[in-house]
Amino acid sequence: MDTAATTTQGPPTTATAAGAPDPAKLDAFIGRFLGDVGALMTAATVLVGERLGLWRALAGAGPVDSVELARRTGTAERAVREWLAAQAAAGYLDYDPRSERYTLPPEQALVFADEASPAYMMGVFDIAASVWRDEPRITESFRHGRGLGWHERDACLFCGTERFFRTSYNHQLVQNWLPALGGVVGKLDAGASVADVGCGHGASTVIMGRAYPNSRFTGFDYHAASVAAAREAAERAGVASRVAFETAAAKEVPTDRGFDLVCLFDCLHDMGNPVGAAAHLRRTLKPDGTLMVVEPMARDRVEDNLNPVGRVYYAASTLVCTPASLSQEVGAALGAQAGPARLTEVLRQAGYGRVRIAAETPFNMVLEARP
Repeated sequence: MDTAATTTQGPPTTATAAGAPDPAKLDAFIGRFLGDVGALMTAATVLVGERLGLWRALAGAGPVDSVELARRTGTAERAVREWLAAQAAAGYLDYDPRSERYTLPPEQALVFADEASPAYMMGVFDIAASVWRDEPRITESFRHGRGLGWHERDACLFCGTERFFRTSYNHQLVQNWLPALGGVVGKLDAGASVADVGCGHGASTVIMGRAYPNSRFTGFDYHAASVAAAREAAERAGVASRVAFETAAAKEVPTDRGFDLVCLFDCLHDMGNPVGAAAHLRRTLKPDGTLMVVEPMARDRVEDNLNPVGRVYYAASTLVCTPASLSQEVGAALGAQAGPARLTEVLRQAGYGRVRIAAETPFNMVLEARP
């Protein structure tokens, strides 16, 4: 793309008045920007493919054409033909021009078609769809500053969030995160009382309940519809006898049950008063109890989060997390990229004497806090 002619003719724009743009840098930026636009538009086609079962039909099928895929999925061939070309243009499918057939590589299949995969990412597309639906109200929240509560969001956000984070919980929670906490696994094996606060649809609660049959788990969430969905998930998983759910905000969790472990999965930064919530949860713990705080991966400085993971989380924080916090009391608005120093400060202000980073992944960090 040659932009030199367009950047040196005509009256000065705001950009050129501030300084002449470098044509090479402009070309490079437009190239990156077109990639972003392509990703933005392709995201909707990815979601269409999941809704229609196209990704599942492609997984392990080898090379197929639009006629075969449409027949397998009961869809219209002409629409499928265009969909396949869009996925090939995005690099999501391989295309053989000689046979005019498309193949879903095994690596992409792990992302798009295998829910048991550690790389499964389809939940993020539901989240993206939900924030586009909510965009007018998010924009208005920037004007009035009162935020936008979780309960006010498009319902697609709830299932998308559960699906997105469930991948990490399935492959990290029992295998790595809980063992990284001092003495916790022994208590869970013997029989412990556990609270999962801000549990949403209950993915983390159910996973722990399945892994530790001698323990009892209670998920708490202020969003009644999510609690109902979590109860159904526990029933489907066959763990309802030891996994229960209650509608309650963090500061409403009962203090008389003596929990051995209290968990906060990707939700402390969403709370309006994280210090107050953490302080209340400290009072729900036994004297030797543990608070586990799982948060999105971040470093303490903005410049250290300017990377692909930080890009996703800053966008999510702008559209979901910060508005959620601002809609509540105090409105601390930690944001999804608060970083370990700020999170540690919150926990120390809440009265925890010992706080440490227990584990890290590219997407999450786990803090262990004790009274």
